[in-house]
Amino acid sequence: MSIISKDISKAVQLLSSDQVVAIPTETVYGLAGNIYSNKAINLIFKTKKRPFFNPLIVHIQSAEALSDIVSHIPEKAKQLANAFWPGSMTLVLKKQSNIPDIITAGKDTVAVRVPNHPTTLELLKQLPFPIAAPSANPFGSISPTKPEHVERYFKENISQVLDGGPCKKGIESTIIGFENDEPIIYRLGALAVEDIEGVVGKVSIKNKKEVSPDAPGMLERHYAPSTRTFLTDNVSEEIKKHEGKRIGILSFKSKLDDLNIASQIILSPKGDLTEAAARLYGAMHDLDRESLDVIIAERFPDSGLGKSINDRLQRATYSS
Repeated sequence: MSIISKDISKAVQLLSSDQVVAIPTETVYGLAGNIYSNKAINLIFKTKKRPFFNPLIVHIQSAEALSDIVSHIPEKAKQLANAFWPGSMTLVLKKQSNIPDIITAGKDTVAVRVPNHPTTLELLKQLPFPIAAPSANPFGSISPTKPEHVERYFKENISQVLDGGPCKKGIESTIIGFENDEPIIYRLGALAVEDIEGVVGKVSIKNKKEVSPDAPGMLERHYAPSTRTFLTDNVSEEIKKHEGKRIGILSFKSKLDDLNIASQIILSPKGDLTEAAARLYGAMHDLDRESLDVIIAERFPDSGLGKSINDRLQRATYSS
């Protein structure tokens, strides 16, 4: 029997009784639990096999609720929240003392966002507590952008995937921290750097940290298919290195004609980076189920959401 359901009241009931529920957001599906329930938060880590040094993102229903979670809001954080919430941006700010250390990996900062999905916003309105919701996948695996992805991962482990359809953005939120009240990007994501800079001016990027990461998504290897994956500027040359193998190709807009290709997915034939980002993880899931020997991914233009797509592909690969 499927665990996929549109029943928000069931999700409220499960979350209120210290269970975890997979929820839709505009970015990816999350594995949600009550931030104040030690049982629920431990269940998130256990279900995902996620290391406790990796902090979680708190999801709230509105920007007005931010002061319940954080103790200091820099002026530029207010500007960003006004511009992009609800939306695909997470802010890392000094936490209130009642936010459990397990959420923040012992740090004095907490990651928080207002998701832009009608189902989850309605869910949050009906809950008397915020929820923590990392991506609903085993740690390091491809993030889920459809309810079926979550069901394949966790059918035996959770009671419900709250069905909100396919995720519109398709890659995780952009995470912005603050040092001396100035914004720094900790994770590239569904909100482009250029859009952020349009609101607060030039921002720096610090998005790799293996030890005690400041935010989720900073580890070198992440978002990865089980099939060995390579990222390249020259797909044709990379194909030659894997002759005789079952090769899958993930490309931006062009079809390659090569007899060595067993399967190919073009993310956006019209060359639209927003469409490519929305389809990225779904395509990786599809290729990963085709019994391929290798997946070869084409590097994207390094601008706009191309930067974020390249970031995800780089973390999914064994070599570049």
